[in-house]
Amino acid sequence: MKTARLILAATLSLLAAPASAIVGGGAPQADGVARAVVTIVGSRGNFCTGALIAPRVVLTAAHCVQPGADYKIVEYGADRQPKLQDVKAVAIHPAFKMQAMVNHVATADVALLQLATPVAGKAPAVLGAPTIAIQVGGRFTIAGVGVTVRGDGKSGGTIRVAGLVATGKPGTLQIRLVDPVGQGTRDGLGACTGDSGAPVFEDKPGGPVIVGVVSWSTGPNGAAGCGGITGVTPLTLYRDWLLQTARQWGASF
Repeated sequence: MKTARLILAATLSLLAAPASAIVGGGAPQADGVARAVVTIVGSRGNFCTGALIAPRVVLTAAHCVQPGADYKIVEYGADRQPKLQDVKAVAIHPAFKMQAMVNHVATADVALLQLATPVAGKAPAVLGAPTIAIQVGGRFTIAGVGVTVRGDGKSGGTIRVAGLVATGKPGTLQIRLVDPVGQGTRDGLGACTGDSGAPVFEDKPGGPVIVGVVSWSTGPNGAAGCGGITGVTPLTLYRDWLLQTARQWGASF
């Protein structure tokens, strides 16, 4: 009963008046890449973002679904009332190290959830890999349900998208994204609480594909917070494991 109450509390914290952004002004979106995005809530009161890669398989960040808690998917009906959907199984990449992620060091921060039933009104996205070599200034799109005001859980729960660009030394272990206007030196677009696990899309000739997941964020100039750097775990090294695990659950690609 306590677990159910905590999950319900996490869900209710997302029901609020419409907020204005992913941090900095990201636009609400229901179609396009947003059709793959789902909300994950846990019995510890946390919430994260995930993305369907098959009708009953969700990709998210490993740190979002650690052992010792129960997780549900929030499904919204036409009346916008939430309904919790069961998660049958969780698979965390065996190379994931929590301490590395906390220190913003590259690690295998990817996981999969197996759902009991498909999510109504949603459509899986294509699982890809970033263009190699990843160039500074390369464009990516994030789509998440995180808060738009740091510390205000009620400002989350709406799918919002933001276009960001690669900075620093992007590679197959980690990509750091910033708002193309502020370049991470002042408040701008970026992931925040609840956007962990969010899909990171790159446009390909056949359309957008998921090439990474959001792992962490900072404020401007690396300070604590949001709106500065968005840290991404690219799927380059982990795509085969993700596909193999999903196929073991009966998914086809």
